Amino acid sequence: MQNLQELTRLVCKIAREAGSYIRKERVGFSTDRVERKHAHDYVSYVDKGSEERIVKALRELLPEAGFITEEGLATHTDEQLLWVVDPLDGTTNFIHGFAPYAVSIALIRGKEILLGVVYEICADECFYAWQGGGAFIEVRDEAGTSVVRQIHVGQSPISDALLCLQLPYNSDAYKPVIKRLIERFYGNVGSIRMIGSAAMALCYVAAGRLDGYAERYIGQWDYMAGALIVEEAGGRVTNYDGDDYFMQGDSVVATNGVVHEDLMKAILER
Repeated sequence: MQNLQELTRLVCKIAREAGSYIRKERVGFSTDRVERKHAHDYVSYVDKGSEERIVKALRELLPEAGFITEEGLATHTDEQLLWVVDPLDGTTNFIHGFAPYAVSIALIRGKEILLGVVYEICADECFYAWQGGGAFIEVRDEAGTSVVRQIHVGQSPISDALLCLQLPYNSDAYKPVIKRLIERFYGNVGSIRMIGSAAMALCYVAAGRLDGYAERYIGQWDYMAGALIVEEAGGRVTNYDGDDYFMQGDSVVATNGVVHEDLMKAILER
């Protein structure tokens, strides 16, 4: 396997190419070609087309790796290395032409996340990290030149924090939790947002745009890349039980570290 920094650079290119496909397909996109996976959980031909392109490119890049993908177009057996792919995170946003939506790609080995790349299509921002290498954002300046800068989480206390409290599709199970979180934090923090993309919520925490994010009933493809980016940016990531090992679960709490205990206390209240 290539060194992680170089591999991450190549994955950024793959994510951008998939994002370019998604951006082009959004022009003239028709909701007639949207399928319903579950209640309020949608998939379109664009999700599948993006996944096909990503899987093909990643197979060429690292033939020995298996896959965990949202649309299930590729699988794994006993491979040590696994690509975790969300070909279009924020499909509902995409369908409505509402930013943000993104491509998310992570590479894992056992209990390690080796690299993570999240490309936000609307703003043309590529967030990425590799294990032990820090977290970065790549943007284009007015001349189209690539500009890379390292990112870090913010330091706001809970009283000034901007929190993202997402609303998962499993509404019946999550209503008691979100009601408790809103009751606890609404009016007691800087403000609350819901942005519709787990991958981007994590990246915004990493970049200091958000101070905390919590969501349950999500898939590994939703959070794996973004979680590493948060950790490499100096933040903290746990599951809803407060465990640092979150990779096999369906819940994520990601913060600047300063507000983590406040957010966890509210989540664990019964």
